[in-house]
Amino acid sequence: MYMMKRYTAAQARQRFAAVLDEAEAGESVVIERRGVRFAVRAEQSRSLPARRRRAVIEWMDPAVASGNWTWVSTTEGLRFSARRPRRR
Repeated sequence: MYMMKRYTAAQARQRFAAVLDEAEAGESVVIERRGVRFAVRAEQSRSLPARRRRAVIEWMDPAVASGNWTWVSTTEGLRFSARRPRRR
């Protein structure tokens, strides 16, 4: 005998991950809301080859890499500035 999983909309909302797992496993899943039945089934998407993204940052100031930087307010606006080492 072929069994089908049935959920009300409220049950499906509470067990959403389980509903998806069952559909992915190939089980028939039906969600019913106000007399309307919805069938849930998993489809494998076409996997596209991973494209290598171009680097956004090509060069980084050593002060930024080490965390020794700050913003300086000028008449033109904010400007990047390397932070001077503290005196001990």
